[in-house]
Amino acid sequence: MKRAALVLAVLFPALAAAVPSQAKEIMIGLITPLSGDVKTYGESVRNSFLIAVEEANAKGGVAGMKITYVIQDDKNDATEAANVANLLVNQHRVKAIVGAVTSKATIPVSDIIQAAKIPTLTPTATNPKVTVADGKRKDYMFRSCFIDPFQGMVMAKFSRETLKKKRAAILFDASNDYSKGTAEVFRDGFRKLGGTSVAFEAYGKDDVDFSALLTKVKASGADVMFLPDYYNKVGLIAKQAQEKGLKVQLVGPDGWDSPDLVKIAGSAIEGGYFSNHYSPDDRRPEVVAWVKKYKEKHGQVPDALGTLAYDGTKLLLEAIRKAGSDDPRKIRDALASIRDFHGVTGKSTLDRNGDSVKSAAIVKIEGGRQKFVKMVNP
Repeated sequence: MKRAALVLAVLFPALAAAVPSQAKEIMIGLITPLSGDVKTYGESVRNSFLIAVEEANAKGGVAGMKITYVIQDDKNDATEAANVANLLVNQHRVKAIVGAVTSKATIPVSDIIQAAKIPTLTPTATNPKVTVADGKRKDYMFRSCFIDPFQGMVMAKFSRETLKKKRAAILFDASNDYSKGTAEVFRDGFRKLGGTSVAFEAYGKDDVDFSALLTKVKASGADVMFLPDYYNKVGLIAKQAQEKGLKVQLVGPDGWDSPDLVKIAGSAIEGGYFSNHYSPDDRRPEVVAWVKKYKEKHGQVPDALGTLAYDGTKLLLEAIRKAGSDDPRKIRDALASIRDFHGVTGKSTLDRNGDSVKSAAIVKIEGGRQKFVKMVNP
């Protein structure tokens, strides 16, 4: 190719500029849980990341560069997430990273990339500590999802004002920043809106028997139970609550979003509501087109985490395009400047903390599937 270009340049100087030289590449990393307790999240995120990259490369790449990538499995483990982040930074020399997926994995990643000054965008980690810790902004860390205080308050308000509930029980994983943080926001918000928190109970990350906690909830007279955890744990708790004859409205945040939730919980999760980043039932054209595209490629409806990963990857690629460079600092600056980015999950703007300001969807489990209820604005 280089020899041919040289010959053309000598024989036809006017055509030389039209002959492409060997394409420049930009290496980006993806950190996602492809094994472990939430691997369905990781698989969906990987699938969607690859669709976004393939689409960009089919159009010639970004800023004149072909996108290459390295995918690392963090197993939804904080230590492993830190290890693979170091690998991407120090061995693979990536210029930017998408990931991680859960908050407990992303928080240690954010500290590593901040020290290394590698721009990183998590599509899905919602805990505030991802981008700001001890009042200090991690200025190389961004996200394309809303944060826990927003969705915790959304569900507190929905429970009080729409569902008309008065007495809330909250069960949460004390070792999980996502679970604990969202639990606290829901509790405080529910109280501010005139409700009562009648049970606020913690469990461990490896617990599988929730009988004692559910006995307390039953005795408390709660009429709504907030479960801020991932689908696998929520499914177990819901099923055990049903077995105990506990008749209480179940509500939760985006961690519920997985096709495995109903597989685990069965009818016990029927009628539950949760906040999410989008609904595949939304009839906006961009949602319809995305669902069709993903189903044709992977044979199933894309969940919210995968959809956020698609949007988040495109957002990062847009920053690279705006930067016109593979310089991490220039990419970081371009990310910080993005306003009104239009994605499948809606329009979002990155605020001064690198967090995405956007709407939330309320979703109901009905007939064993997710049903879109409404959008809630910030």
